[in-house]
Amino acid sequence: MAALSLYLAAAMAEIAGCFAIWAWMRLGRSAVWLVPGGASLLLFAWLLTLSPAAFAGRAYAAYGGVYIAASLGWLWLIEGQRPDRWDLAGVTLCLAGAGIILFVPRSS
Repeated sequence: MAALSLYLAAAMAEIAGCFAIWAWMRLGRSAVWLVPGGASLLLFAWLLTLSPAAFAGRAYAAYGGVYIAASLGWLWLIEGQRPDRWDLAGVTLCLAGAGIILFVPRSS
């Protein structure tokens, strides 16, 4: 559960940071948006280093499934577009894969 909370926090930081850049470039917002956006992306990177995974590649791979789920949450809650059944099917597969990558016992 701690890993999931960590990955959710990292996902929110990454999405917020990327959205700040999106808002500046695509929505015509002020370049001031880049300051909290950059800070948010630094927070994301730091949070991901706290992953319980023994190797960075596995941490990033497992995080990917949580990122997809969080992105669909952003789509719905922030952008007002409800995910469809294909979004939900895809995220279910991704989360199952992330769980396998992170939690399945491995031999030495």
